[in-house]
Amino acid sequence: METTLAVAVFIVSYVFIMSEKINRALVALSGGVLMLLSGIYGWEEAFTSFIDWSTITLLFSMMALVSITKKTGLFEYIAILLAQRVKGAPIPLLIVTGVLTAIGSALLDNVTTVLLFVPILLTLTSKLNLPVFPYLLTVILCANIGGTATLIGDPPNIMIGQAVDHFTFMSFLVHLGPIVIIIFITTLVGLVFLFRKSLVKEEGDHVRTLMELDPSLYLKKTPMLYQSVTVLSMTILGFLLHAFVHVDLTTVAVCGAILLLLLTEKESNTEKVFEEVEWVTLFFFIGLFMLVGGLEQVGVIDELARGMIWLTEGDLPATALMILWISGLFSGIVDNIPFVAAMIPVIKEFQSYGMTNLDPLWWSLALGACLGGNGTLIGASANVVVAGLASSARHPIGFLKFMLYGMPVVLFSLAVCTVYIWFRYLVPFMQAGM
Repeated sequence: METTLAVAVFIVSYVFIMSEKINRALVALSGGVLMLLSGIYGWEEAFTSFIDWSTITLLFSMMALVSITKKTGLFEYIAILLAQRVKGAPIPLLIVTGVLTAIGSALLDNVTTVLLFVPILLTLTSKLNLPVFPYLLTVILCANIGGTATLIGDPPNIMIGQAVDHFTFMSFLVHLGPIVIIIFITTLVGLVFLFRKSLVKEEGDHVRTLMELDPSLYLKKTPMLYQSVTVLSMTILGFLLHAFVHVDLTTVAVCGAILLLLLTEKESNTEKVFEEVEWVTLFFFIGLFMLVGGLEQVGVIDELARGMIWLTEGDLPATALMILWISGLFSGIVDNIPFVAAMIPVIKEFQSYGMTNLDPLWWSLALGACLGGNGTLIGASANVVVAGLASSARHPIGFLKFMLYGMPVVLFSLAVCTVYIWFRYLVPFMQAGM
């Protein structure tokens, strides 16, 4: 009975989120409360087991950092400088957007990257009178693809890296980097082809005015500018070095946010900074974690994972490809974090079935979970953050509209990964067994 109820609440909530007739945060929270009222779990379990407070805190901290930095005019400065470099040409701007997002997501993490980059992009498209959707879509897709390449790029990779002792930063780069580059280039070419007709340069006042602007005039050269740039740089450096200094990403982000709030209290006003935080996005995450927690509590996610073992009968090639596709498609429906959390102990159990080399399974899980996040607006943390920022700027991204572009990218990515995993890992394994 509880299982049926949890699945029903999840499906109904998901339908309402897709319909976009009611605020998505309100829908997700309502679904979570229904899970509580039906006795599937209690408040204590929701707060201690299902809601990922590290993710919520990381997002809040970065939103506060970005909010303060935005007041200095830094984003407008970077936006104008970037637009002038490509002379206001829409397609080169789209390509630069994709490249910078992918690199940023690989070196930092995709959530931080979109938080830093989307405000710049919104400013830029406004000044050039360009359609916003192609650029926001490019940011989301390239953030998830770029984040797949490294250990710190996407939360599922961080979780897998912590679960497998012999995986290092270089392991992810060597094993996932080559296929990520192929998927990234192909996706970017596809985006340019799809939007080539709508991204036409206007030879008029917009471009002329842009080229005549002095970017430095937008910078407010007060102590807050230098404080913001310094603390933001220190925070980013902390992300890059977190594995060496043994301080997790959330702690680094919180320290950065609190330090900058303390330094700029007189200029920025803490209350106003908190008002500008994307609370709708944060509460949507809380509701989403509660909804997926209900499925976890009644064993739906765990049964799905164990069913994969039963279907493949412990065969490594079949198991690796099934993990790739199931994780890829499932991560488009729910956030990939709880799915990966459920899969990690299951993959570890495969050793008891006689599997000695589990690496192909880990790489399949990483590729499927990270790339599958491009399927829908709630498939990955970065998607939700971009949607929240876009909605606040009065450029809402339609759930179904995004899905029409996102799902083909996911299916293409998984097909390419299938070939890659087959020839890089499974063919050598089968030859060794002959």
